[in-house]
Amino acid sequence: MSGQIAKGNMPVVLLKDGASETKGREAQKNNIQACKIVSELVRSSLGPRGMDKMLVDSLGDVTITNDGATILKEIDVQHPAAKMLVEISKSTDNEVGDGTTSAVVLAGALLESAESLVLQDVHPTIIVDGYRKAAKKAKHYLQEIADKVSPNDKNILNKIAKTSMQTKLVRKDSDLLADMIVKAVLAVAEKEGESYSVDIDDIKVEKKAGGSIGDSALIQGIVLDKEVVHGQMPKKVTDAKIALINTALEISKTETDAKINISNPQQMKAFLDEENRMLKNMVDKVIASGANAVLCQKGIDDMAQHYLAKAGVLAVRRIKESDLTKLAKATGARIVTNLDDLFEKDLGTAETVEERKIEEDRWVFIEGCKHPKAVTLLLRGGSQRVVDEVDRSVHDAVMVVKDVMEEPSIVAGGGAPETYAATKLRNWSKSLEGREQLAVEKFADALEAIPLTLSENAGMDPIDTLTALRSRQLKGEKWTGIDVMKGKIANMKSSDIIEPLSVKNQIVSAASEAACMILRIDDVVSTTKSAGPPPGAEGGMPPGMGGMGGMPPGMGGMPDMGGMM
Repeated sequence: MSGQIAKGNMPVVLLKDGASETKGREAQKNNIQACKIVSELVRSSLGPRGMDKMLVDSLGDVTITNDGATILKEIDVQHPAAKMLVEISKSTDNEVGDGTTSAVVLAGALLESAESLVLQDVHPTIIVDGYRKAAKKAKHYLQEIADKVSPNDKNILNKIAKTSMQTKLVRKDSDLLADMIVKAVLAVAEKEGESYSVDIDDIKVEKKAGGSIGDSALIQGIVLDKEVVHGQMPKKVTDAKIALINTALEISKTETDAKINISNPQQMKAFLDEENRMLKNMVDKVIASGANAVLCQKGIDDMAQHYLAKAGVLAVRRIKESDLTKLAKATGARIVTNLDDLFEKDLGTAETVEERKIEEDRWVFIEGCKHPKAVTLLLRGGSQRVVDEVDRSVHDAVMVVKDVMEEPSIVAGGGAPETYAATKLRNWSKSLEGREQLAVEKFADALEAIPLTLSENAGMDPIDTLTALRSRQLKGEKWTGIDVMKGKIANMKSSDIIEPLSVKNQIVSAASEAACMILRIDDVVSTTKSAGPPPGAEGGMPPGMGGMGGMPPGMGGMPDMGGMM
């Protein structure tokens, strides 16, 4: 029998039905094409003259944005290679906050450059090696032209925040917002020795549609989207002493099942009176500490509310734990879990705690904290879409200010550093022997995709602009870039367009790593589920029930499953 099989032409079936495989050139072309499409998608939103995208999801929710990471996150890319570009935009967003669009545009350009080399029979591995060397060198050149700044120089930080917002919808209000953002980041920055660290979770962002972007404000304290629990309580407490309580001001039910047999109304009354006494006792402890505002993470019983209101204490209940932690940082209070442990020294202070009406909601503002280590940015805008976009822009700006404080080096914007690095790389590539030289040159071309796209979006002539830019850079004018708003080439430093070095480094690293990863793929095997019944549907019993005649579980009682699936 076995001899016959060897003679006959049996096809070798490796993959199950419905699986497909693309190999070699075909696979590479396909992947590069997909990545180019993603990069084209965000390309038009790069720079101050970039356009916004309107994204509508399956529920009909609309997002209008020009933040690269948001665009790619919302459109839910399906192609496996293109997903990598979505990932680099995400990681750039998490790492440095800005430059998400640039990273994707650069990665797309790197792949496009590589494609032409692959067509000339340069092996992908050689391109990858060349790209890696070039990326390392490019970061070295960027380091060369970066200027050291002092991390708490308000002036510089302001320019950095404004540069980040130049490309967004909030451009007109960037002065006001930049000022707020810099103050907020400086307030929460922790100094260790010479260096600073910033945790942006300490900056709470609350957004509310209504008013205009210019009505946004920085609150030296925390805004809670809750209201005061009881109508009789004061709506405003000045010179507030704040108790942060992590326990419920209620009578807790007993852990074990307990029954109380009550035979007459007097017992019932005694029982209720005792509950009230316990609640009053709790409230008295709070009042004894001298607190006139109580912020509680859990519930507050109606009776406790009554006693608090009688004592003229403002109370808010069911506050998120994260907000409670921020409140502790802002007011200097200690979060108390056991009321017996609440003393005057545990209270936080603020100038005012007040409930205000914002549009149709009532929010509690805790503001005027002395040296808050947590602050709130209250963002406003004409409509919900606008406020959402302001929120995204502010996030980017907060991140870049944080980047500069943590790594105080800056470079110019407007495509200047990219052009500089590209010019240097071209010179350096001539010293390389072998085909890597070509790869490094292509890397330099790809870097210039950033100034090229900036000028295209600004409606300038891309080729004229790029050649003029190159010649000025070759003369050693390292700060020369494209002043998109004026539509000409200018010194970016005097135009106050500056960016953190860490953002540029992240863009180069992320883009080249993604491009290298995609270039190394020469085979795509996709297994799709065949249209057969789901496993376990046959016989009505999922495998592994183990209920079949005492078989060990896991056998599934169906010896022939292998053939069916």
